[in-house]
Amino acid sequence: MNTEKRYQFLCRLRQENPTPRTELQYESTFELLIAVILSAQATDVSVNKATKELYAVANTPESIYALGETNLKRYIKTIGLFNTKARNIIRTCKMLIDQHQSEVPQTRKELEQLAGVGRKTTNVVLNTAFGEPTMAVDTHIYRVSNRTRFAPGKTVLQVEQKLLKVIPDEFIQDAHHWLILHGRYVCVARSPRCGACVVYDQCEYKSKKTDLED
Repeated sequence: MNTEKRYQFLCRLRQENPTPRTELQYESTFELLIAVILSAQATDVSVNKATKELYAVANTPESIYALGETNLKRYIKTIGLFNTKARNIIRTCKMLIDQHQSEVPQTRKELEQLAGVGRKTTNVVLNTAFGEPTMAVDTHIYRVSNRTRFAPGKTVLQVEQKLLKVIPDEFIQDAHHWLILHGRYVCVARSPRCGACVVYDQCEYKSKKTDLED
């Protein structure tokens, strides 16, 4: 996909959704961080259902840490990998209390040192909470980037790096959300809804080609 097609692609997504937002529900940066940790290999719907009950009783590092791992599991047991996530969340709460005055740090290095926080989670928090021009590549963005030929790559990191390189500054803050939502509701994994796609004429998807074919 050339530069002009990419520009029109993003203009169409912006026109359709001028102020995109994450579908995770949160009221503080800390709540966002916990929700993103929980969202790994889980749907936003399932995370929101669990955090609605959890945050009603505990929504700070101190209060979740006070719950303890066993009690935390009771709130998140419907989410995949809840045992590991509970352990990491308790560890992260302890780190925030001891090392960051119970505040979520604003640097990549500090965020990635927290338990259960990898590059994708860090990118989401930096972008959504702190307005940084980052690109968190999940399965939806990876699929859309390759299928449409917007920013093809053989690994998540390759796609992330290419997106940051080819997306103009005027779009970079919101592009993460546009691409996720497009992949979640239109450019779905099976039987993409091409007839409902606002960027159909810019897309270079061909059904007989593999998503990673150059």
